[in-house]
Amino acid sequence: MVFSSLLFVFLFFAANIITQAVVTDIRKKNIVMLSFSLVFYAWAGIRFVPLLLLMTLICWASALLISRRQRQEEKKRILVLAVVLVLLILGVFKYTGFFLRNVQLLLGFPKVIPAIALPIGISFYSFQLLSYVIDVYRGDTEAQEKYWLLLLYASLFHQCIAGPIVRYRDVNHDILHRKVKRTELSRGITRFTVGLAKKAVLANGCAAVVRDVFGIAVDGDLTAAIVQGTPVTGMWLVMLAYTLFIYLDFSAYSDMAIGMGLMCGFHYKENFNYPYTADSVTDFWRRWHISLSSFFRDYVYIPLGGNRCSKGRHIFNLFVVWGLTGMWHGASWNYILWGLYYFVFLVVEKYLVDTGRIPRPLRHVLTLLIVGFGWILFRFDGSGQLLPAVKGLFGLNGNAFSALSIRLVFQNNLFFLLFCCLAATPLAKTLGNMLRNLSQRSAAWLTVYGVWDAAMPVLLLVLSMMSLAGNQYNPFIYFQF
Repeated sequence: MVFSSLLFVFLFFAANIITQAVVTDIRKKNIVMLSFSLVFYAWAGIRFVPLLLLMTLICWASALLISRRQRQEEKKRILVLAVVLVLLILGVFKYTGFFLRNVQLLLGFPKVIPAIALPIGISFYSFQLLSYVIDVYRGDTEAQEKYWLLLLYASLFHQCIAGPIVRYRDVNHDILHRKVKRTELSRGITRFTVGLAKKAVLANGCAAVVRDVFGIAVDGDLTAAIVQGTPVTGMWLVMLAYTLFIYLDFSAYSDMAIGMGLMCGFHYKENFNYPYTADSVTDFWRRWHISLSSFFRDYVYIPLGGNRCSKGRHIFNLFVVWGLTGMWHGASWNYILWGLYYFVFLVVEKYLVDTGRIPRPLRHVLTLLIVGFGWILFRFDGSGQLLPAVKGLFGLNGNAFSALSIRLVFQNNLFFLLFCCLAATPLAKTLGNMLRNLSQRSAAWLTVYGVWDAAMPVLLLVLSMMSLAGNQYNPFIYFQF
């Protein structure tokens, strides 16, 4: 079940909202929310539910033991054990195949590599649980005495599958004392419908452009032959469409999660801040997947010493963080290369180039080119696709510069892609704020704003449902991570 489906919107989530409104006792409300969350998670694979229960149990028990110990050495040992166990479980499911494939290439064994299914959302909820145990150890939050409440935190269906990565200390009060305000309910509905339209109309439309160029789905299995045969203009069109797609798709999920949270009394932090308006790689990563960046900053980068150390040590700290960032996204060398790719540019910006001397428009263009090329590294894996994809951008595969089919795809989608580019900027938000400010100055503008504020969610919902009709299963790209 995905957020962008008729089943989810009109049955599952509608039932959840109704029960949350009808049930007033907070304990019963939490029981209902936990039940919905476990059903939602089990829908993707009931065999993975015990793993979620186990990892939550490990972190719940570890946090309780830490909170009840007096000696710092004992607390640290418990913390280390919990971190090792969680990362070991994550590693077994996510990286065993990757490790064995590389051993097989080097040593010729094992002959058979076991196929281990990746539990959906494990990268997200494992990091949430780790942040909880570490925060208890640091004294930043109190240990939760009730296992089922920690399980509720780990499994909240709004964000369990693909983020944002929520810290327990940020939602503890909401779990225990939440109340839904009318203004927040309205904001939540608007935010949810914006995210739904962003996914159903814009992200899926960008995915269709990639499909029209390659002949397969945006996340389908490519072959080197397909990549090598794609003209130069086709590769650049794919880079543009995929760059827009991955932002619109992932930020749409975060929008919907934040909106659903508001409708239920939860306050999740922002996960994106218009990253394609950045004028440096450093600025881009302050705006992209903020919850993941802040996790690595607070739990890896700063404990390693951050930037309050020698130049060599600082570069090493960045290397570790960005190597791990790449690994977190997937068990493949192209993801690791993607992470280290950003490590190089961050070091260049920090120590080699004074970006402040470059005119801002040029900085912005250069940043977009760096990010767009980075998505090529991200999308094409190391099984014979990545090098042809990079070479194909510059016609080094012997591929043609253009083709009639590519020109038709571009012409048919030109205005749509331009609209998507505008959707990746704060233009709509700025216009909305202007209309809100005007509504405070006169009754006429207040009426206009009231009509717009009430009509927009309905229009977006109708538009989304029209786009989703006959296209029920359209998962978010970050489900696979």
